[in-house]
Amino acid sequence: MLISSKGRYALKLMIYIAAIGGDPVGEGVAADDVAESGSIDADFPGNVVKAKARAATRPQVKVSLREVAEREGISLKYLEQLVRPLMNAGLLRSVRGKGGGYVLAKPAAEVRAGDILRAAEGERSTVACEGLEGTCCRSDLCSTVKFWTGLEETIDAYVDGVTLAELAHVPEIKVSIEL
Repeated sequence: MLISSKGRYALKLMIYIAAIGGDPVGEGVAADDVAESGSIDADFPGNVVKAKARAATRPQVKVSLREVAEREGISLKYLEQLVRPLMNAGLLRSVRGKGGGYVLAKPAAEVRAGDILRAAEGERSTVACEGLEGTCCRSDLCSTVKFWTGLEETIDAYVDGVTLAELAHVPEIKVSIEL
């Protein structure tokens, strides 16, 4: 996966929206999951109802692209181009009208950094090697195809091992990758 400025800025945009805007209303931790985990006593139905009500009424802040552009030092026109593929990938939703803006389409814990990068960048390889695409007639003789394949797999494992929630809340991320 080749990461250009499109991918870097798309990731910055999504991190900002996740940090400021929060998760979609009612799509955070489900009250049933909380009850099953023991955080809320399932024997007391009123507690589960209260948890569901809190999840359903938690406000989600709409984030304007102008705000992101000013805060992050990114061109507004560039951000406008970046949101289209993110919306097409089902990662962002636009909210129209007065006070409109953009919100996450699904909880940040369900969005992987790789999802954002692939939406912004498309499926591109780190190197221009036809062996990675299976179209090189010499790939069975080439000693570097396995190396490039391993590099691609390592990059994909890393970016898919980090969620948007982690990026929005943790200053340093360490992911262990076993190959």
